[in-house]
Amino acid sequence: MSDTTELPTLRAGLRHCERLTVTPFHTVPEVDDAWPGFKDMPPVFATAMMIGFIEQTCIEALRPYLPDEQRTVGTHVDVSHAAPTPVGMSVTADVELIAVDERSLLFRVSCYDEAGLIGEGTHRRAIVDLNRFTRRLADKAVRAR
Repeated sequence: MSDTTELPTLRAGLRHCERLTVTPFHTVPEVDDAWPGFKDMPPVFATAMMIGFIEQTCIEALRPYLPDEQRTVGTHVDVSHAAPTPVGMSVTADVELIAVDERSLLFRVSCYDEAGLIGEGTHRRAIVDLNRFTRRLADKAVRAR
């Protein structure tokens, strides 16, 4: 950070919730044109979108705890998607940080729609230095050529 403001300490027990309303954009047929198999699937909240929503909720939970030069990246997802959610219904992602092991952060995650639980599991993120991560990524791209 550019100023001397002290950041709060990251500890297990941190919780955060986010809410979204499912739109056609969030449904299985809209996942990606690169995979045409999704196009004729039912228009329900996509598992891919649920995972992205969980990651976004974790990112927002962590934002106040990280200096400007750090980010987190997802390293593991173990989540069930047990119930469909139609367009127009709200979904809430609830994340709780349950373990901090140096740069490794483990979250218990759950998603609910207006009818109840739709998904749950765990998600692990790693704290990275943004400049170092970007340099390593560029080096990898050069080596792969």
